[in-house]
Amino acid sequence: MCLSVLTVLFLVGVLTLICYLNAINVWNKRTQQNFPPGPRPLPVIGNLHIMNLKRPYKTLLKLSEKYGSVFSIQLGMKKMVVLTGYETVKEALVNHADEFGERARVPIFQRFSKGLGIIFSHGENCKVMRRFTITTLRDFGMGKRTIEEKIIEECGFLIRHFESFTGTPFDTSVIMNTSIANIIAAIVQGHRFDYLDPAFLRFLRLITESDGLLESPMVALYNIFPIFGLFPGSHKTILKHVIEVNASIKSTLMECLKQLDANDQRNFIDVFLAKQKEEKSNLTYFNEENLINIVQNLFAAGMGTTASTLRWSLLLMMKYPEIQEKVQEEIERVIGSSQPRIEHRKQMPYTDAVIHEIQRFADVVPMNLPHETTTDTNFRGYFIPKGTLIIPLLTSVLKDKTQFENPEEFNPQHFLDSDGKFVKKDAFMPFSAGRRICIGETLAKMELFIFFTSLLQKFTFHPPPGVTDLDLTPVSGITTPPMPHLICAQPRS
Repeated sequence: MCLSVLTVLFLVGVLTLICYLNAINVWNKRTQQNFPPGPRPLPVIGNLHIMNLKRPYKTLLKLSEKYGSVFSIQLGMKKMVVLTGYETVKEALVNHADEFGERARVPIFQRFSKGLGIIFSHGENCKVMRRFTITTLRDFGMGKRTIEEKIIEECGFLIRHFESFTGTPFDTSVIMNTSIANIIAAIVQGHRFDYLDPAFLRFLRLITESDGLLESPMVALYNIFPIFGLFPGSHKTILKHVIEVNASIKSTLMECLKQLDANDQRNFIDVFLAKQKEEKSNLTYFNEENLINIVQNLFAAGMGTTASTLRWSLLLMMKYPEIQEKVQEEIERVIGSSQPRIEHRKQMPYTDAVIHEIQRFADVVPMNLPHETTTDTNFRGYFIPKGTLIIPLLTSVLKDKTQFENPEEFNPQHFLDSDGKFVKKDAFMPFSAGRRICIGETLAKMELFIFFTSLLQKFTFHPPPGVTDLDLTPVSGITTPPMPHLICAQPRS
């Protein structure tokens, strides 16, 4: 037994040494070709020793102060390029969209998505699935009155849930996720779920827990050294969750398939299944695995970021009651007791500015999702080889001092001029930019405006009795919701 363990350790050591020597050769070659500068890596671990593994974006922001807006960092044997600041990120993702538009092949993402779906897919599969998904979502009303009615209906259920607490403290994390997920469910499956539905709650909990684990130290180590996949840890927990989530989605697909009527396509899944039947002789893209991954992507991306932003919105209103009061004054003046609708946004510059500032300040996807160069690229005086992992650091854009006067402060004036009119800022990029911009941007904007204005129309939010200091430290993860906290929703007369 001991000999076997020693043999394995010896082989791992040899492989690590080979990989390291290879990395040194790659490093020297890239340095000679004017690769972006960065901290000198140590053998085997690279720059891992200087990284804040729970909040890596903090380390990257600090490094940008020394090395500039385009710099490199090495984790293990993998070198990557970090882009910081509005001008640099925009130039890469928008002006050089072809070169920087691929999704990076990260071990944990590759393991559970197999390059399928939308978010973690590559090449032609990504183009076909992304085009299909955007078209279908639009057909089901994304950005139109039909989806607005679904949002308003769901917001009504949420308001009644808040009312049930009659002003006493409660937590919003589960209910906010469930409410936003119901809008996705209405599009994808054609119906919403009860807030107490145990199967739906477990489905959402598995997705939420997986998201939180993606930035855990063990997952970071697995991504850097895939050999860690042999050991127990949060990476295996994620994969276990994904298997259960996918099984749940597959069960839903089977039910939809039984009731499928090509002449009466009721939801997103129906449209995909009908397309699958049309192209049954060529299932290159319209296959079951792609559909399962797309549905999973829509729930994970569509729920987490919007729900987190709404939770931040209520926390910030409690933290800054004077801002909450000004929003409520504008709601009373423009909407009164009528149902808030998306058409009211243009008449409500202060509320619009507050929502934008919540998104900017909350910064719920600080690291963005990693990109990859599709070809050898010369960018801002540096040579970046094909296949290099790229981190367009969104937090550096949303908190760029050249674009926002006091980026670390929550201040709606960032989006208002001296006359109180709303000012659009190009550096407002919470949904990223370019080829990989979030496909649910339009839906998310509608949800945020209708939910936020409807909730502040009905309630005044304040901390529980005795709570005087509200913590604005975010939870670490791919997305960064606020720390667990309780709120009080006082009904307004």
